[in-house]
Amino acid sequence: MKIKANGEPEFMPLYEALASEVRWRIMSLISGSEMNVKDIADKLELSPSIVTMHIRKLEQAGLTGSRRVRLNGGTHKLCFLTSTGVEIRLPAASRDANITEQSISVGHYTAFEVHPTCGLGTHEKEIGVWDDSRYFLDPERVNAAILWFGWGYVEYKMPNYLTGDQTADFIEISMELASEAPGLRDDWPSDIGFTFNGVYLGTWTSPADFGRAARGRYTPEWWHRNVNQYGLLKTIRIDASGTFIDGERMSEVTVQDLKLQEPFWTLRFSVDEHAAHVGGLTLYGAGFGNHDQDITVRVHLRE
Repeated sequence: MKIKANGEPEFMPLYEALASEVRWRIMSLISGSEMNVKDIADKLELSPSIVTMHIRKLEQAGLTGSRRVRLNGGTHKLCFLTSTGVEIRLPAASRDANITEQSISVGHYTAFEVHPTCGLGTHEKEIGVWDDSRYFLDPERVNAAILWFGWGYVEYKMPNYLTGDQTADFIEISMELASEAPGLRDDWPSDIGFTFNGVYLGTWTSPADFGRAARGRYTPEWWHRNVNQYGLLKTIRIDASGTFIDGERMSEVTVQDLKLQEPFWTLRFSVDEHAAHVGGLTLYGAGFGNHDQDITVRVHLRE
């Protein structure tokens, strides 16, 4: 029988009992057969009174038991193990009941219009042929962990899990992204737009298609060294006062403008062919880039 323990106060004697080399040696001695206190003391070269103290702690922890028997004209306390092991459950981070979170894989887009340079890749290989937008409909695209295009958009649809009595206080959207240049360019600005439920949130200008200095921290070893390696982790927040990206105001769009009553929500990333900086877009998912995460949407509920 195993003892299943956690951080509750009732298990503190167990943790204390295990924190002793002598008590571990006692358990080792009695794991094969019952032994009395005197024999244990002789084996360990300790006094019977010291062994009795250790036995008491083991019994209080539920690790050992004992029984008294008549033997050779006297009464002996025989000790034995009562457990075969201990399973300890460490504290886990509790989820805030006022936050709902969805993680969306890069390849799980539901609509797109992309123009070269463009392509996709999984953790193991490229998907199809680069600069051919037809492969954005390849069945394997759902496994994509990186995608890129010169201009156009990709759009993701997600369920609205809010119940009738819940109201969003603010929404956070985080993702790793960068520009898309042929090869790698440290100076390659791109105006990347963000749209939620058809409401344009604003534009952020990516400074580069990163990777000349180093490989992405999580980018697979097989990935080509002369193309996009990593991006920047950006967080968009839409609240009652407006829309912000990494704390900088991006637009006046508020959480009340987002049509959150719709049964499904849509999130679009785009590069307009008429933008001031048409430098493309690269989206990194878990297993690529410098941040091991997919697109994440968090809804903070009003208390």
